[in-house]
Amino acid sequence: MSLTGGVMIGGAVALLILFNGRITGISGILGGLLSLPEKDVAWRAAFLIGMMLAPVIAIWTGRGIEIEIQAGWGEILTAGFLVGIGTRYAGGCTSGHGVCGISRGSVRSVAATLTFMAAGFATVFVKLHLVAA
Repeated sequence: MSLTGGVMIGGAVALLILFNGRITGISGILGGLLSLPEKDVAWRAAFLIGMMLAPVIAIWTGRGIEIEIQAGWGEILTAGFLVGIGTRYAGGCTSGHGVCGISRGSVRSVAATLTFMAAGFATVFVKLHLVAA
């Protein structure tokens, strides 16, 4: 399933840049939609709706997977808020930098992705080993 997902993500990235000339950075797509551009609304909305419908379709077709989240709503909301702040400071998110930027050979994207990953590793280490479970 991981390989299939990776191929699908790569295909979506390639199609968006090929047919629309746009980078598949989810924070940029959502941010652009929220800033209410006049001509970019349709493709941004279609992309985000497709992302939200994909798991629903997977469940309807019996291909859904069970996800176990070991966090409460407070932790989830705090994490989402911090990720949002981080994407603004980094000039993009993991999809924009990690998938698109690295594949284009962007040194800035490599640095941003390494920072994302190091912060994630450090957070998990602290949560699992230094904070009482």
